[in-house]
Amino acid sequence: MKNNELVTINENTGFLQLADFNLDEAMASELDGLDMTFERIKIPSAGSTVFEVPGENPGEPDTVKEFSAVILYHHPLYAYYKDKYTGGSNPPDCGSFDGITGEGDPGGSCAKCPYNQFGSGENGSKACKNRRRIYVLREGEIFPLILSLPTGSLKEFSRYIKRLLSKGKKSNSVVTRFSLKKATNSSGITYSQAQFAVDRDLTADEYALISKLSEQVKAFSTRVGHDTEPAGEEVINVDPESGEITEPLK
Repeated sequence: MKNNELVTINENTGFLQLADFNLDEAMASELDGLDMTFERIKIPSAGSTVFEVPGENPGEPDTVKEFSAVILYHHPLYAYYKDKYTGGSNPPDCGSFDGITGEGDPGGSCAKCPYNQFGSGENGSKACKNRRRIYVLREGEIFPLILSLPTGSLKEFSRYIKRLLSKGKKSNSVVTRFSLKKATNSSGITYSQAQFAVDRDLTADEYALISKLSEQVKAFSTRVGHDTEPAGEEVINVDPESGEITEPLK
């Protein structure tokens, strides 16, 4: 590898190119004083079944029906705005990166917060928006991307993680295939719902490298604020009693 290269990319070697890559060093040497965050994979609204993924040219994302990547790390992301969030870098009035303790106004226990109860928001939802932030790495790349799962995709993600755990696997030990399906709420409004499936298991060598990067991403994640989240939230209906997303019978 040349001295002026971060790492030599070879898309045919899986994730083994990570052997020559250190996220902490790359961030310190190349992004010192710059916006130290990650590019995002976007889930569209209105029931579209294609993702927007970063392309070769900034500002011109590619659209794909599915993609495969390793889940490096994931965590809850709660955000409560007294006034409706319209985008930008405005931090929430209260937010949480662990789904346990909120920081701000009102702050405190998320479980006991009245704004984190079903029925406190529109259509029976929560006034505090519960999302899941996922850091993923695609083959042939060395920098992680962020995928933010909205409320309507959380149940499917939870089911997927439980299926992996039932087989003794962690989410960063497999390559996951991500896709979208069109879902419809009880009011007839469509929204995009993420789907997950195992593409392949990582090799032992790949997993050792991915595990190291996962720890680096986990440590760095506390420095990524709420401003990378989309302004909109898909319109869904939620049963205030059960918290279930209500959809019409097919």
